[in-house]
Amino acid sequence: MRIQIFPLGLALAVATSALAQPVVSPEVQSDGRVTFRLKAPNAREVLVHCEGVKETKMQKDEQGVWSLTTDALEPDIYTYSFNVDGVRALDLANPLMKYNLLNSDSEVHVPGPATLPWEVNDVPHGELHRHFYKSEAAGDRRDFMVYTPPGYDPKSRKRYPALYLLHGFSDDITAWSTAGCANTILDNLIACGQVKPMIVVMPLGYGTMEILHARTRTPGLAERSYENFRQALLNEVLPQAERDYHIQADRKSRAIAGLSMGGAESLRVGLNTLDRFAWIGAFSSGGVGTNYSANFPALDEKANTQLRLLWIACGEQDGLFAPNQKFSDWLDSKGVKHEWVKTPGQHSFRVWRRNLAQFTPLLFQDRK
Repeated sequence: MRIQIFPLGLALAVATSALAQPVVSPEVQSDGRVTFRLKAPNAREVLVHCEGVKETKMQKDEQGVWSLTTDALEPDIYTYSFNVDGVRALDLANPLMKYNLLNSDSEVHVPGPATLPWEVNDVPHGELHRHFYKSEAAGDRRDFMVYTPPGYDPKSRKRYPALYLLHGFSDDITAWSTAGCANTILDNLIACGQVKPMIVVMPLGYGTMEILHARTRTPGLAERSYENFRQALLNEVLPQAERDYHIQADRKSRAIAGLSMGGAESLRVGLNTLDRFAWIGAFSSGGVGTNYSANFPALDEKANTQLRLLWIACGEQDGLFAPNQKFSDWLDSKGVKHEWVKTPGQHSFRVWRRNLAQFTPLLFQDRK
């Protein structure tokens, strides 16, 4: 059940209180412990929900400030929120946020060594570009993001391979560059020579925005959304990206990958259009279904002559681990070569950032 975020009155009360007597939250200690604080003097109970931390009651001091200090956390980026007397709330003292179309979260960064791929380092940086267009397939106006690698020169004739990178359900086109740190990961891996410089296109993953609202779902809505998305990607986003950027327009230079809903879309689009994509990645896929023969009617061992890489990963504590394992087993039964990667973790960007850092070095390389 989705919990409503902060009624206006409660938000204003907490915000006004915070302005009157600011609190520092979150406060990251040098040993990785994090202290969360929230000023809510009239609240009866405040909890903090944070990845990697058990749901724990916060304690109130004489100034009405609730606080909790965690055990030491591993270096990473964690999402969290407060629960104030049963009402979900963001941390108003913290500008760092994971934006989401249904439920946004606050974030806390526990810094780590420069070797972690999502840490910002003193290396050449690529650029992010945002494009708006009218989609005939989806019947609306929408956008997509493009990452160009360090050294990209629009006046040069040098061309780059492209990765089409898809977000998950309830996220938008900014998810991979904000919560996923995709541009930072690629900057770091390109700088150390682990990844071939590439252009990354991040489109909107919904064929209709109706799919976001459960109350308006009707039979066939999910399939219609997928089909509209497929048309938008193949007939609108891909041609526009290849027209506006120096992209190598051949199947061996195109990859498609995504997380959760985007993982399922990557599989369904990629495996059914091997004339367009030779590299396919799926992270914690959700939405493939179990009628594989219907969703992949022509897929058999012949695909191995076209596939350069089919890479499927899922966290072992993810509720979608079993469906992904089942799909991997089905691919085995069809003789389709693929890599099945099991990692620790749940359904979280803490897993997907690592997936991206492990997947991208494999792209556009000579593979035996």
